[in-house]
Amino acid sequence: MHTASVFIELGSVILVLGLLGRIAGRYGFSPIPLYLLGGLAFGRGGLLPLSASEEFVATGAEIGVVLLLLMLGLEYTAADLVTNLKAQYPAGAVDFLLNALPGAAAALLLGWGPVAAVVLAGVTWISSSGVIAKVLGDLGRLGNRETPVILSILVLEDLAMAVYLPILTAVLAGAGLLAGSVTLAIALATAGAVLFVALRYGRVISRFVSHDDPEKLLLVVLGLTLLVAGIAQQLQVSAAVGAFLVGIALSGEAAEGAHTLLSPLRDLFAAVFFVFFGLSTDPTSIPPVLLPALLLAAVTAFTKIGTGYWAARRAGIATRGRWRAGGALVSRGEFSIVIAGLAVTAGIEPELGPFATAYVLILVVTGPLAARWTQPAVERLGALRGRRRERDGAPWPPAGEPPTAGPGGPADRGGPDGLPAVETVPAAGAGHDEPVNGLPR
Repeated sequence: MHTASVFIELGSVILVLGLLGRIAGRYGFSPIPLYLLGGLAFGRGGLLPLSASEEFVATGAEIGVVLLLLMLGLEYTAADLVTNLKAQYPAGAVDFLLNALPGAAAALLLGWGPVAAVVLAGVTWISSSGVIAKVLGDLGRLGNRETPVILSILVLEDLAMAVYLPILTAVLAGAGLLAGSVTLAIALATAGAVLFVALRYGRVISRFVSHDDPEKLLLVVLGLTLLVAGIAQQLQVSAAVGAFLVGIALSGEAAEGAHTLLSPLRDLFAAVFFVFFGLSTDPTSIPPVLLPALLLAAVTAFTKIGTGYWAARRAGIATRGRWRAGGALVSRGEFSIVIAGLAVTAGIEPELGPFATAYVLILVVTGPLAARWTQPAVERLGALRGRRRERDGAPWPPAGEPPTAGPGGPADRGGPDGLPAVETVPAAGAGHDEPVNGLPR
């Protein structure tokens, strides 16, 4: 009887997800906000709360995050990763300053104390790799020139979690300096070892994984990914980081075949992840903390857009790509919830859990919309500004200001060496060895 209930609940959820995805596709926007709202409807305090299948959905959600990061890693080689990280580490510092400090300040202003400030700093700092990976795929931007910049920031954040989470765990537990240092050393050594293996033996791993039979290729890639993700998680490193590094270790035919075979599984489990996020939220706990959460969400949405714009500009991306990079980084998600969950378990501050949930829910819903509409909105504002200046008799663009979407010049200048930047490429399913805008992946 229990099995029948699980099948009925899962079938209902997946059917509703399919219908919501059709609605989103019909109107041309990402289905993620609809998946989250569906999760709220099926969660505690919702219209049709689930009970029998909740444990399965939770496991499926974790697999969804792992597959999202694996597929993202398949788009790039290990050499690409190292090059981008070397080029973008200043962007990681800017990301931390602009987005972690507002969270820490908010906790102190609310009177929650320094430990809660450390927690909320992490909540506001880390973008959702899972949500952003899904959004970039839905919008067809995996091959855009700004995507490596976005990816570098996300990877820097994920790798920073290997440092932050052990420190946070030690702070919440009141552990001494020695215990915290040991945990941190293990986490850093694990992340470094996985990255070293991906860089040094990536071709060997690809030859081992590659096979003409799709069934065997699927089983080996999926098994290897889950194994590495589980070991990474066990050693205090994010499972997402482990899955991502498996993806970059694969190249050539192995990467192309894995991408084709795993895409349907990724889409299914990613949808489950977003539903589970909604399931874990009690709608009745949100209204009391909604206003401060909304204010903090607005501030950190703009700081994330500024981070992406600055990083893309530093990389020589054109103006439109800069705004797309900024809008894509707005979403918060899985890491923020994990961080808040650690604090709630430790009993730091009763209101911290609902506050973090409301904050993340706001940005995980508005984040895909920001990714889609930030650049068009800025262009529209630029055009309105240009028309207003023309009515006033002022030149457009103003002296010393580069041409934008307003009257007076093309909208997409600002590529390397002052040349217009080409920003899109063929479909994202291509393997590592195919060029992106004439450059190797």
